[in-house]
Amino acid sequence: MGIDISIELLTLIMFGSLLVLLMAGLPLAFVTGGLACVFLFVLGDERALNIVPSRIFPLMTNYQLSAIPLFIFLAAMLERAGIINEMFDVIYKLLGGVQGGLASATIIASTILAAMVGVIGAAVVTMGIIALPAMLKRHYDPKIAMGSIMAGGTLGILIPPSILAIIYAVVAEQSVGELFIGAVLPGLMLSGFYILYVTVMCYIDPRKGPPIPVEERVSNAEKLRLLGNMAAPLMLIVVVLGVIFTGVATPVEAAGIGTFGAFIVAAIHRKLDWQTVREASITTLKASAMVIWIMFGATIFVGLYVLEGGQQFVQESLAATGMGPWGILIMMQVILIVLGMFLDWVGILLLAVPIFVPIIKALGAEAFGFDNPDDLVLWFGVLYLVNMQMSFLSPPFGYALFYLRGVAPEEIPMSDIFRSALPFLFLQLVGLAICMLFPQVITWLPELVYG
Repeated sequence: MGIDISIELLTLIMFGSLLVLLMAGLPLAFVTGGLACVFLFVLGDERALNIVPSRIFPLMTNYQLSAIPLFIFLAAMLERAGIINEMFDVIYKLLGGVQGGLASATIIASTILAAMVGVIGAAVVTMGIIALPAMLKRHYDPKIAMGSIMAGGTLGILIPPSILAIIYAVVAEQSVGELFIGAVLPGLMLSGFYILYVTVMCYIDPRKGPPIPVEERVSNAEKLRLLGNMAAPLMLIVVVLGVIFTGVATPVEAAGIGTFGAFIVAAIHRKLDWQTVREASITTLKASAMVIWIMFGATIFVGLYVLEGGQQFVQESLAATGMGPWGILIMMQVILIVLGMFLDWVGILLLAVPIFVPIIKALGAEAFGFDNPDDLVLWFGVLYLVNMQMSFLSPPFGYALFYLRGVAPEEIPMSDIFRSALPFLFLQLVGLAICMLFPQVITWLPELVYG
């Protein structure tokens, strides 16, 4: 028989050892899975190891998750076909004549990119390679340039088809389509905040974002021709999101349509060859495998913790603080923000959400002023997505900071990259507060669509 340990001590040992191993630089997937198996063996007997297949099998056979490799492949195909370069070029020429126009173009391009991609790293790296040199060449303030790339890049978490939303919906047993629709307005709102901030800063101090020289600007006729170039990829987005929102197809079927569409778009742009397909497939394989392995590891880890009474312990600890429902919700958001500084989004999702969602449900819809319990779960889900955006920009381990470091010029110090993220981090915090105080921002569109 296994060792008997109090839940307080077990919490400390499990999450303490997790933090230590992650700090040592070991990959999250193998740390969570490996630790889970060690603790299973120490705490239980050989029968306790049955939890491993029983937690993994439902994930392996989950239909919704098959949308993930399809959306990643869609993104990889469009990227390899050079669509993203063209898109930035078009928006850049449309907005280049405005103060801070390039930074705004970067954010708009990232917003459209988010609707194609759903994978953060791809957006930040791609825009870093394309937009950063363009802005630095035009003497933009590097902080505005880098901040707009990183903030724009994180929109992929919110704007559908977000990979994170799919995994969240699976873990929280919620409708993927509803979560997608609920995240649209908060995503566009944040995108608007970033553009507003950049524009205001560049009008206050025109040196921060000068407009492009007159000789580089294009005529209105040329602008229309450029927009025509973008018709195919934009149609693809409209079709993929349209079939999800109208309920014609599930997100998985929409991902299939999108993948097929990506082949057509690549062919229209004369980039459909064996090399493109091969590279896109390898990218998809690597990215999907990473996500799925993290899911396997983390779900066993949390499964064991819940089995040992962790759920009860967290619930009682939060209740013992004497805070009301709002206090508990705010505390959860703070915990997520702190976790976001150290862990990646899939890890946080699988460690925190299975424990938090039942607690939120137990607090009840009435406590937060909802008539319908489904609205409560949807609201919390989108709050979680907005919160996870912050994890990409929050030092010391924000992923977007390091993605950008990989493509930024050597002479830009890491401290500048950190500093350039801070104003946008503040805007995300404001966005999170607005979504908490005015749940209609999240619930209005799903109610309109689904009634």
